[in-house]
Formats: sequence, C-alpha cells, structure tokens
Amino acid sequence: MVRVLLVEDHELIRMGLAITVGKSDDIKLVGEAENGLLGVEMAKQVVPDVVLMDIGLPNIDGIEATKRIKDFNPQIKVLIFTSRDSEEDVFAAFKSGADGYIMKGASTDNINTAIRSVNEGVAWIDPSIARLVLSSLQAPSKENATVPYTGEINYKAGRANYGLTEREMEVLALIVNGLTNPQIAEELTITKATAKAHVHSVLQKLSTATRTQATRKAMKEGLI
Repeated sequence: MVRVLLVEDHELIRMGLAITVGKSDDIKLVGEAENGLLGVEMAKQVVPDVVLMDIGLPNIDGIEATKRIKDFNPQIKVLIFTSRDSEEDVFAAFKSGADGYIMKGASTDNINTAIRSVNEGVAWIDPSIARLVLSSLQAPSKENATVPYTGEINYKAGRANYGLTEREMEVLALIVNGLTNPQIAEELTITKATAKAHVHSVLQKLSTATRTQATRKAMKEGLI
C-alpha cells in the first residue's frame, strides 16, 4: 500500500485528488495540507511514502517544502503536481529533491501510475515537461554539438560523461524519458537481462542509487 500525503491549497482540487487516490486499491490517502508549512509538519507526523505536492502554496511554496521534507527524510518521495510548466519551476523542483513532476489535468490513471512509479524509485516526468526539459538541454551551442538518438533524444557530446559508454548514454537517455527495463530492452533490441545490467552500470558510474537520482544528475549536469 502506497501511503500518500496531499499538499494543495485549493479545496476543490484537494477533494478531487482525494477521490482520485481513493479509487486505487493499492494507494491510500493518509493526510491533507493546505499550505507548505503544514505539509512539512504533516510529513514529519505521518511519514508518507509519497507526497503529492503543489508548487503555488501559501507560507512556503512547494519547492521549499520539498527541500525541507527531503532534508529530514530523503526516503519520502515527492511528486510535484502543478499547472506550472516553466523551465525555471521544473529545474528548481528537481534541484530541491523532487522525484517526479506531473501536470494538473492529468488523467486519474496517469496520476496513480506516477505515484506508484516514484514510490518504486522510478522518475516520472510529464510528457509535456519532458519535451520542454530535453529541448532545453539539447539546445545546440558552439561548445557542445549534439549527437542524435532515434530522432527524439539527444545526449551532449564532449562533456564529462562519468565513463559511460555510448550504449550506456543511450540507456541513460531512456531512463530520463521514463522507460522501464523491459521497455529499454525493446527499444534497443537487447535482452531484459542486458538492459538491467546496463541500467545498473549507469547508476553505479553516476554514483546514484535510484533512477530518480540518475535522472536529476543527468538533467542538472546536462549529460543528455
């Protein structure tokens, strides 16, 4: 059972999310907060598995609340749930320690899938946000040419890549795009065991324990 704390200042949205979360047998709402400070305090009290966090909150915003929650308990996962889609907000959220970013208006299935994903340590990035972030990271410059990958994901050439091989760079790009090991295997036409081994190697070389951490590091340092 995934225990979820909801931090959202709009009452109607909170009510709707409570219903959404309640529809799933394996997800349970354990608390609600209408501002950032209360969200942090409730996270300390109920110790949820996942915090569904808005950004535009009273007192302190969701980005600061995420940072404070991660400071006292890094094991709590935070899924940003917001209508904000600017690069500044996205990068600030992940820099604060967020494990995922989903837009308001997402379907019930996508919200619950995102909750399960971040709980399992798999980064979740809303498709519209992923395109925005990857587009920003892929912007060509004189110093850094881009190397195309399947016409969709580019990773930066010429940057320190932590000893990652070309294949591992491809795997990292797919991790950032939210693909699971079986999906990576299918995309690269390799076995599931080989995909798992590549993912393990990527995490090890980046000195990260989870896909979420690897995604944040890749985005922060412009590895893709």
